[in-house]
Amino acid sequence: MFSRLRPPAELEDDVLHFWDSNRIFERSLEQAADRPRFVFYEGPPTANGTPHNGHVLTRVVKDVFPRYKTMQGFRVDRKAGWDTHGLPVEVEAEKRLNIHGR
Repeated sequence: MFSRLRPPAELEDDVLHFWDSNRIFERSLEQAADRPRFVFYEGPPTANGTPHNGHVLTRVVKDVFPRYKTMQGFRVDRKAGWDTHGLPVEVEAEKRLNIHGR
């Protein structure tokens, strides 16, 4: 019985191909067009510095909440945001280097 099972990587490739070829994600957004919106603002995993284990929690939250709200019947547009944690450092560096403007 187990000899007929396919390797997980092959199964994953088939599932991804099915979702892509049938536009499953895009269709789910189209079907939710008239539903109440849920907006979840988020930034990238990290804007500066090296990624570390602490980023795992934020990635989980950024994945779980939009999925949960979608399953509750909300329209949840997925749009990546930008994080500005590095901005204060950049502003201070520009002051010290006497750089102004873009």
